[in-house]
Amino acid sequence: MAYEIALPPHLANLHNVFNVSQLWKYIAISTHVLEADDVQFKEDLTLDMNLVRILDSQVKNLIGKEIQTTKALWDKVTQEVTWEMEDLMRKSYPHFFLVSEIFEDENSFKLG
Repeated sequence: MAYEIALPPHLANLHNVFNVSQLWKYIAISTHVLEADDVQFKEDLTLDMNLVRILDSQVKNLIGKEIQTTKALWDKVTQEVTWEMEDLMRKSYPHFFLVSEIFEDENSFKLG
């Protein structure tokens, strides 16, 4: 079962039909003030995010294949993080990998 909801004009580019399981009853509270964030979506409904830093990396082992992934911090305030494929991140954000590449040569060593 799905519901079509009325969205404010600034959200007109979003899909306005939701499955019932995604909607919860809202109980109005006089002290509760909803402020809309100024979020700019592209025509394809994607959002430009700026990478803050890379927190971690790991290798995912799939059937006969290893995939290097990195844990990316996208927003300091919300602490939003995602695991992304490292090769795609290197193409989009090469400057975040320059420091780690300096220390990965065969003559370097780790302390501890």
